[in-house]
Amino acid sequence: MEKQNVLTLLEERGYVEQMTHPQEMKDLFGKGTPIPFYLGIDPTADSLHVGHFVSLMVASHMQKCGHKPIILVGGGTASIGDPSGKTDMRRMMTREEINGNVEAIKKQIERFVSFEGENAAIIVNNADWLLSLNYIDFMRDIGSLFSVNRMLAAECYKNRMETGLTFFELGYMLMQSYDFLHLYNTYGCKLQIGGNDQWSNIIGGVELIRKIGKDDSFGLTFKLLTTKEGKKMGKTEKGALWLNAQKTSPYEFYQYWRNIEDESVENVLALLTFLPMDEVKRLGSLPGEKINEAKKVAAYEITKLIHGEEEAKKAEEASNALFNGQGSLENMPTTELENSSISLVDAIVLTGIAPSKGQARTLIAQGGISLNDQKIVDQNYQLSETDFTDGYAILKKGKKIFHKLVK
Repeated sequence: MEKQNVLTLLEERGYVEQMTHPQEMKDLFGKGTPIPFYLGIDPTADSLHVGHFVSLMVASHMQKCGHKPIILVGGGTASIGDPSGKTDMRRMMTREEINGNVEAIKKQIERFVSFEGENAAIIVNNADWLLSLNYIDFMRDIGSLFSVNRMLAAECYKNRMETGLTFFELGYMLMQSYDFLHLYNTYGCKLQIGGNDQWSNIIGGVELIRKIGKDDSFGLTFKLLTTKEGKKMGKTEKGALWLNAQKTSPYEFYQYWRNIEDESVENVLALLTFLPMDEVKRLGSLPGEKINEAKKVAAYEITKLIHGEEEAKKAEEASNALFNGQGSLENMPTTELENSSISLVDAIVLTGIAPSKGQARTLIAQGGISLNDQKIVDQNYQLSETDFTDGYAILKKGKKIFHKLVK
């Protein structure tokens, strides 16, 4: 069976934001020939987060359509730090930190792309070629092909001009562009993909290859995952929504998607699941309260993809137990207390519901905290044995954040 043109699929699901040479790309991918492409990830943490999710879904769709993923982990560029979207310079990382992060995120990437078969994915680390570059040779051969005027006009650098852009950071675009050239020469890589915030850097690589006389380098960016207000999705009370279960529990992960705004449901289902688009549109158009059924599907499918079916089922059961009295409370985030005589303020901080005692007191004063479904407004409230029915108490912030306290 002939595989679907991946660009058509990506457009249908709403991924595509920009392409460098639209008609040439459509002609190239319309031939049905396997195309090596690459996605770059800087290993600045020991886990990927939701910001990487869309990129990995695109890579997965492209591989399923017959194309070959090259996952580039930026062991070299992470030493500099991408200035895109930053207002200050990124903290320098040691080689040991970077290498440890690379190993950790490889395991997460394997949930999206296969490293077996005809078009098996490969992982490369740009430290393997960037760290041995000769500065004079590099600046003569590569640096001479870049216009500083054009670079400074790029969005990724404009944001840093007021606070001070270092020459070190200015070199990031050259490094990333050279990565594309290296992969083009080594693996026949024709396409770089990335989030829309990477557009300037991607153009740099595409143009570098074309300046040396080639005409088959391309760039494609996809939409960032945002709310209806245009804010990036994936921010929680505790910070980023991580794909690592130790950083963000499967229950917290499930609850995030269970509680998305109604207007985001169809977009999230299209971008972050493999459900057929007919089903995505059906679920996304459910009226009134029925949209909650679509949110449950989204939460389950997305959690299953990241954490596996067993963890998704546990998270679903814990959520059902809280919201409709059916299911199991076993998998709710739980904190064991040394004794039941603890202040409510301390319990809120201990569970991570608030980062400080001051913020915990504010939450209580504003009526945002409930204990066993009873709103507590006394900032000096002390928990006691009577709060622990069957050995546990349920601490709740607002309508959607729950935590089980076990004595």
